[in-house]
This record gives sequence, structure tokens and C-alpha cells, in this order.
Amino acid sequence: MNQPTPAIVAQAGVKRLPRLALLLFCLAYVLPGFLGRAPWKRDDISTFGYMTELARGAADWWQPALGGLAPEIDALLPYWLGAWAIQLSPAWLPPELASRMPFMGLLVLALMGTWYGTYYLARSPMAQPVPFAFGGEAQPTDYARAIADGGLLAFIACLGLAQLAHETTPALTQLCFAALLFYAMAALPYRRISPGVSAAVALLGLTLSGAPFMALFLGLGGTAIYLLAPAAEASPKKWRASGLAMMTLGCALLASYLKLWHWGIDLPRANLPEWQRLGRLFLWFTWPAWPLALWTLWRWRRQIFNVQFTGLHLWLPIWFVTVASVATLTTHAADRSLLLALPALAALAAFALPTLSRSVGALIDWFTLVFFTGSALVIWVVWISMQTGFPAKPAANVARLVPGFVHSFSLAPFLLALAASLVWAWLVKWRVDRHQAAIWKSVVLPAGGAALSWLLLMTLWLPLLDFARSYAPMVKQVTAAMPPSPGCVATLGLSRGQIAALQFHGQLQLQALDQAPSCQWLLADIETARQHPELTANPVWQRRQSMGHPAERKDSLWLYERRLPLPTPPVALEKQG
Repeated sequence: MNQPTPAIVAQAGVKRLPRLALLLFCLAYVLPGFLGRAPWKRDDISTFGYMTELARGAADWWQPALGGLAPEIDALLPYWLGAWAIQLSPAWLPPELASRMPFMGLLVLALMGTWYGTYYLARSPMAQPVPFAFGGEAQPTDYARAIADGGLLAFIACLGLAQLAHETTPALTQLCFAALLFYAMAALPYRRISPGVSAAVALLGLTLSGAPFMALFLGLGGTAIYLLAPAAEASPKKWRASGLAMMTLGCALLASYLKLWHWGIDLPRANLPEWQRLGRLFLWFTWPAWPLALWTLWRWRRQIFNVQFTGLHLWLPIWFVTVASVATLTTHAADRSLLLALPALAALAAFALPTLSRSVGALIDWFTLVFFTGSALVIWVVWISMQTGFPAKPAANVARLVPGFVHSFSLAPFLLALAASLVWAWLVKWRVDRHQAAIWKSVVLPAGGAALSWLLLMTLWLPLLDFARSYAPMVKQVTAAMPPSPGCVATLGLSRGQIAALQFHGQLQLQALDQAPSCQWLLADIETARQHPELTANPVWQRRQSMGHPAERKDSLWLYERRLPLPTPPVALEKQG
């Protein structure tokens, strides 16, 4: 017998996930990574550099610049948000923390957009479970809530979300607005005002965050899906989809006016290593959502492949995932493009939950239990080794990979990590001992394990990660090799992140070499310096020292001092006379 839908769910299966527990869980995922750390290499610190330049009035708000360099991504809004936060923050709040405040809100909005987008997709008539002959099937609202809970948990469980969602970069703003646009399209048949407002904000935000092509394709594609859908699913409000198309075209005109149409197409090379790299990225970045999403496509295939174009709850997330996946294959920042697929991919994964057999659910639980428990044990063992020297091998490996790092004990991070580990143990016991009927139960352990691993890294390993992933150790070497007040420092071939780090950590006044005729000191990238005639043949500059990051040799710099004394200014000669 062919069922109209593969979802067979009783009312007992849509037990609501406690709201307080869900909110606390989201809070525990959002805060670690934003608090207590230095800006990291490379996009994180370079974006912060553009923010500080705007905040202190050293750059044009419509053309942000850092050391004379324009941003790699033609975005405006991310730099504006951070600069406004720095300007409006009180004096006691560090600027790097102030710049992260808006991005915390953006991540919260991304979580909300994923939940509500999945909820309204689950309200679609074609997404409802099979009605029982004598009643007892899940009620539409309760069923949609349970699916949305599963979608949010699947979103948090994605391994690729953790780091990129906690950096102050355009990638996070694009993720937030992609999730808001996903919600707006899903809620279009059910709400009057909020979908339109959300769509306008999302399309404008994507355009100003360096993704006008994504806004154009997602907006027009979503409009086409609604116009092609049967009246039972998208009507009688199809005219709202036309409004969505008008907003999309308006944002396209704005992008043209601001000259934001710059897509650096970077097609993958036709060789095996390149495709293997992309394949690994898709596999681990979207884990564990992609296996569940594939299962959804298989179990719901009758609603996808039909001449009536039914299944809005499937076609909308499929379109979002497709656009983000194509962008991943055609841009150099593959991981940041794939990030935009996660909300829709999590929604697809959620529709697999009511179709999973008990054995498949048990397999997911046991694999997750072994994987994340093992990850947590590794983090704890390495931390204990760094603290006590036993076992000796992990601490020796850390000393070899990150020379110069000195570990210290902090009570508050230790207590947070211990509490998180105890909660994980309780969660495992709850999942093993109490066989809940709720359909979201299979993604509780993946989401909890991902959150646990991220929190342990951001507490126990935070000093180590700060030392290895920030430019602070390198800047410390640079400032130690120069006088306390070196004046202006010329630069040659430095990256945006290095310039921002030297200005932030070292408080140095940097100028490009061709614009700094009076600087006594010069910092140059090694490879650039070897090819620069002024440094290889001209005796004006004398190389003093080679320095670099202890954990990454390719960040090495050469420090030069001007060999010949600077000419005395005419004003000074008159005073001497």
C-alpha cells in the first residue's frame, strides 16, 4: 500500500522538547568562542582591523580599507556592525569583545531562523503524517514543533558550524541572513507581515554582506518554486511570492549601484587531489546532517519527483542547498559558501526523523556516543597532560607543535568544562535508559556531543588555541626587537591579518613602504622581500632579524632598520642656527 507520506507519527511521538532546556542549550553553544579569546588568524583579525579603522575614522564607510588594502570580500554591513558596536560600547569594554556583540545576535538569529523555517515547512499539507483510521496521529502544530526541534538540533550538530559561526566575519552575517530568508520563504503562506519584513532584511543583508549573487539566486528561485506549486500548498497568497521577486530585483539594483557584483569564480581544477579535498569538505563539514538529508530525499522521493511539483517542504530546502553547493564549487572560500547550506540541510535532515527505524536510530546513537565521548576524553587527557606531565606524550606533542607555549590553570574554565562533561554523562544516561518516543531523540546526542566538544575546546584548550591561532606571539617578538616607541613602521607584502594584528596587539603605526620615506623600521614578508629590488640591492635598509609565528612558519617576517641616517628637516636646521 502506497502511503501519501512516509511519516507515520503518533501523538506520543511529538513530545515537546522542554523550552528552557533548549534555550540553555543554545546559550551554551553561542557564548563559547565569542568570550575570552583574542582575534584569530586570518579572516577574524582582518575583519576586526577594518572595524577598528572605521570606528576611529581612519577609513571611508563606503570603502573600508586597512593599510591601503580593500577587503577580500566586497562587504559593508559586517564592518559597519562591528564599528558601530565599538563606537557605542563603554570604555571599560575591550574593543574586540564589543565588536563581537552584534555577531552573537546574528548567530542567535540564525538559530531562530532555522527553527522557525523548519517549523513552517512542517506545517505544509504535504509534510503532514499519515492520518490513522481511528485517530491518534500527531496534531499538525505539535508535529511541526517536534520537526523544528529536530532541525535545530541537526543544525547545531553540523561540525562545520562551530568555528565559522563564532568568528566576526562576513560569513556569519551571510549565514544569519540566509537563515532569515529561509524562514521568510517557509512562512510565506502562513503569515502576513513577518515573512515580508524578514525577506527584505535578509535580501538586503546578503547584498551588503558580500553575497548579492546568493540573494539573487535564492530570491528568484524561491519565487519560482511558489509560482509553480499547486494551489493547495502555496495559495491563495501567491502574490506574496511576486513581492519577493520585486524585493530581490531591488537588491540587485542596489548591488549594481554600490558596485558589489564581484564574484571571483574559481572552478575546481580537473585533478584528483582537488576533488578529494572538496569531497572531504562536504563529508565532514555537513556531518551528521547530510546522511539524514539523503535519507529524506529517498523516503520522500514520491513527493519530489512528480509532475505536479508538490512538496514545498522539500523543494525550498533543496534549492537553498543546491545554490550554496554550487557556490562552494565555484569560489575560493569553499567552506564559507557551504556554511550557507546548513540551515536548509538541517531542515531536510529533520524530515528524515519520523521515517527512521529503531535500529537506524540506535546506530546513530551508538556512533555518536563513541565519537564524541572519545573526542571529549582526548581533550581532557591532553589538558591533564599539560597540567601534570602525565601522560607525558600528549604534553610533548604540544611542546613540539606549539613551541614556546606555557600552560596555566584557570579555575572558572575548568569548572565549566567539568559541568559540561557531567551534563553529557547525564544526557547519555537519559538516552540509554529512557527510550523516548519523541522523533527528535536521534539528534539529541549529535547536537549535545558537538556542543560539548566545542565548549571543552573553548575552555580547557582556549589558552593553547589562542597561542596557536592568534598573531599575538608573533607581534610580541616584533615589538621586543624594536625600541619602545619606534614611531612609524614601514610594511611590505604583509597580509591584512598581519597588519591588523600589528596595529591591535603591538599598537604600531604602520605605513606602506612606498608611502613611508621617513620610517626607521621596516617589516616585510620574507618571500616579497627576496624579490624586492630596494631590499636586495639598495644599501639603505639592513636586515636585523627574522621572526615568525611559533606554530606556523609561513607567517615569518623580516625586520629591517634604516642603515643611513634620515636627513634633517629644514625646520630643524633653522632652529639649530
